Amino acid sequence: MMSENHHGKISVKGFAFAAAMLWGGAVFFVGLANLQWPGYGKAFLDLVASVYPGYEALPTLKSLLIGTAYAIVDGTIGGSLFALLYNLCVGCQCRKDEKK
Repeated sequence: MMSENHHGKISVKGFAFAAAMLWGGAVFFVGLANLQWPGYGKAFLDLVASVYPGYEALPTLKSLLIGTAYAIVDGTIGGSLFALLYNLCVGCQCRKDEKK
């Protein structure tokens, strides 16, 4: 249950963890399927490879682990930034509402 002093804010750590698991899981499972069926998700993995330096969209265990590690770090950072910005916006809105 959320206490009243939070004003609808979300947990930065919780959201960062969820984003890391979601994005890391997506890259992991597509990469895992690509290991089993080379060519599966190739366009997706090529897109990921175009963003993460040192990652190549190859159907290898090494590639799977590197891509997943990058995605977990990326998801953590992106999730943290999203939660911080969200909480900042909620805080601004709460101050406006309190002035009324």
